[in-house]
Amino acid sequence: MSKHLQRELEQLNRKLMSLFGDVERMINLAKDALCNQKMELVDIIIASDFQVDEREVEIEEDCLKILALHQCVAADLRRLTTVLKINSDLERIADLACNIASRARDVHAYPYFPIPDYLPEMVTKACLMVRMSLDSFVDSDIELAKDVIKLDASVDEYHLSVISELRDLMKQDSGIVEPALHCFTAARQVERIADLAENIAEDMIYYIDGEIVRHHHEKIDQISEFDKEN
Repeated sequence: MSKHLQRELEQLNRKLMSLFGDVERMINLAKDALCNQKMELVDIIIASDFQVDEREVEIEEDCLKILALHQCVAADLRRLTTVLKINSDLERIADLACNIASRARDVHAYPYFPIPDYLPEMVTKACLMVRMSLDSFVDSDIELAKDVIKLDASVDEYHLSVISELRDLMKQDSGIVEPALHCFTAARQVERIADLAENIAEDMIYYIDGEIVRHHHEKIDQISEFDKEN
């Protein structure tokens, strides 16, 4: 690899890590807005989305420029395709954080509405998945990426519990249907964030091992067994 290409790839990594940090901050703020009713955060989250959009475009242009100027093969080509996918997933996570913030404001309009007990745990777990996917990227840690994928099942379980809680609340009091539906939508956005964190983890496994595990999570265990034997 030429020094020029190496320098450009390192710069690209720094930009993506910075974007990771900003998106992680947005979903943590969205968590506070939704679960702790901190409405002063809603406008901050939504305003941050414009910067994320601009940086996503910038990173994509950098990737395309590197592909055009250098004859990347093997690991470098795999790295660039991984960065392109993660970049897109981060932009979508930022959009979902904005949607959660908007729904938090809608729910807040009904101060008597009780936030479902399992929702804070669900959001915390989804935020943890994004944090772990960032760490797996920074450290090229394939075991951590596998742990992210395994955590998605627990977020799905929390999601089902939140839906059940909301259903019971609406049965008990038909007057809270509207805030319950806003809350239901917010929970769905959190579940999508967990899915995207899982996508990032799958991309990291592809980058590190060259193994495509999307839709084939049984391969994760096979990779683990291979790692133990080698």
